[in-house]
Amino acid sequence: MSSIFTKIIKGEIPSYKVAENEDYFAFLDIHPNSKGHTLVVPKKEDNRLFHLSEDEYLKLMRFSYKVAKAIERAVPCERVGMSVIGLEVPHVHVHLIPLHSMADANFSKKEQVSPEMFKEIAHEISRNMVY
Repeated sequence: MSSIFTKIIKGEIPSYKVAENEDYFAFLDIHPNSKGHTLVVPKKEDNRLFHLSEDEYLKLMRFSYKVAKAIERAVPCERVGMSVIGLEVPHVHVHLIPLHSMADANFSKKEQVSPEMFKEIAHEISRNMVY
């Protein structure tokens, strides 16, 4: 059975996409810790980060780096934090979180974001992507 992220990648479930290449897909988290919280996922479904080949892992980090730089340019914040936990969805994913304080790194804190704001943030991050 496909993960929710695979369904998002295939367009079966709507998302606020910010970036994509042939192997990776980045979209806004719909339950963000802060505005601009983005998930980066491999298109190849795998449940564990360290089950990826070394090459796949490095490419995921390289793509995540580019997305994080776009977030920095698009979303005012102190810095962009990164977390890879992966227990909530059985599909490797990197959280890129605009940080204003340590509270933004707390996954029990969620920001309320309107659909219009999601669209605006996704557009700004996309516009700032450098491939």
